[in-house]
Amino acid sequence: MNDKLREECAVFGVSLHADEAAGLTYNGLLALQHRGQEGAGIAVATDSGLRCHKNVGLVSEVFSGGALAQLPQSKVAVGHARYSTTGNNCRENVGPFVTEYLTGRIATAHNGNITNARELKQWLRDNGLRFHATSDSEVVSSLIAFCITQQQSTLQGIITAAGLLQGAFSLVIATGDGELIALRDADGFRPLCMGQNETGIAVASESCALDACGFAHTGDVRPGEMLVIQQGKVTYRNTVLQQKNPHCGLCIFEYVYFARPDSVIDGLSVYEARYHMGQVLAAEYPVDADVVCGVPDSGLEAASGYSAASGIPLASGFVKNRYIGRSFIYPTQSQRDSAVRLKLNPLTANVRGKRVVLVDDSIVRGTTSAKIVRSLKAAGAAEVHMRVSSPPFRFTCHYGTDIDDEANLIANKVGLEEIRRRIGADSLGFISIEGLKQACRKSKMPFCAYCFSGEGAHSQTKKDDLEGDAT
Repeated sequence: MNDKLREECAVFGVSLHADEAAGLTYNGLLALQHRGQEGAGIAVATDSGLRCHKNVGLVSEVFSGGALAQLPQSKVAVGHARYSTTGNNCRENVGPFVTEYLTGRIATAHNGNITNARELKQWLRDNGLRFHATSDSEVVSSLIAFCITQQQSTLQGIITAAGLLQGAFSLVIATGDGELIALRDADGFRPLCMGQNETGIAVASESCALDACGFAHTGDVRPGEMLVIQQGKVTYRNTVLQQKNPHCGLCIFEYVYFARPDSVIDGLSVYEARYHMGQVLAAEYPVDADVVCGVPDSGLEAASGYSAASGIPLASGFVKNRYIGRSFIYPTQSQRDSAVRLKLNPLTANVRGKRVVLVDDSIVRGTTSAKIVRSLKAAGAAEVHMRVSSPPFRFTCHYGTDIDDEANLIANKVGLEEIRRRIGADSLGFISIEGLKQACRKSKMPFCAYCFSGEGAHSQTKKDDLEGDAT
């Protein structure tokens, strides 16, 4: 959809007793493909060093034609699926980043946004380092390598480097010595979890990847925590970074949209969170209607919750074409306008003559919502009442969520009634910030909701730190 928020990156890593690391990492990235579809890569650690294969494209495309089999057998691997917030979409910007230093090599996979990347990049250049990409992930890997050399210790070098990073980062690192290292920033903006089975230990952006690879989800890497895993065992686990801003926490939009519903993040089922959002919406914005329909895919669970709380029957409102990619590229405006129908076609038998409650996860600019509402009415819906399981977006995120410029956000242009009129709905309701937090109350983490409220660490971020090519 052309005004949906874009996904996050995904990271995955394994430390095993058997030489199956590359294949398991490939499977893990497939399970995390929803978080990033611009590029993918896998780096493996062998006795002869680190080997990496990466490129632009989907995971299956990057590792087609025997590319996966050409990676050496290994017990340790890290993988990355990329969606860029800035930085060109080219092979050089895809992770993992393999960085060589005086005494070894590391491969770094990173999810998040480093807000002082430009400053760190210039400092490293002044110290003789060279760069080949425009991604902040390359800066992270180079900084870690530099600090390891300075400290003459892998552990202390990573801790020192992490203390210099500002912003959001979940890191999975493979060393030439066969260590797998996981680290989450002190505020826990991006998710990172761990799983274990008889073959070893895996870390991933979401627990759905652990499930897909046969690892039992054993918990989350806590904010500021660092894990060192060797030969399938945790050899070091400690909190090495202290939170500086108590108003920060996990990006709450992970529960609304980014994560898969079968994932558990910081102790809370994503499915359960979305179901509760629908229940809250039913309480905050009740309406007389005949059916409740969710917009596939991330509106479906909230629609179930709305139906259960309101007593209005749940019905499938759309048939989704599973073979259409995320982006539509058409040469004319009329073709672009019809693209929504190509991906989501209304199920006329369920909506004709009905008063429909339409549940979706967000409205950014309003263009996609208007097309979906029009398609339902063209299919014979008598009324369409839009309910949204996130509050209105008002602020740009600097920590990795690709939200449009604030001037382009519809909630900053017009009020609720005008948004309703522009999208063509008969009524419109956004969940409140308090209601959203209530729906996610079982999470073990505080939340960052800056993009809705303007409150939190982002308000301390200088705009100058975000300009340039480093992201």
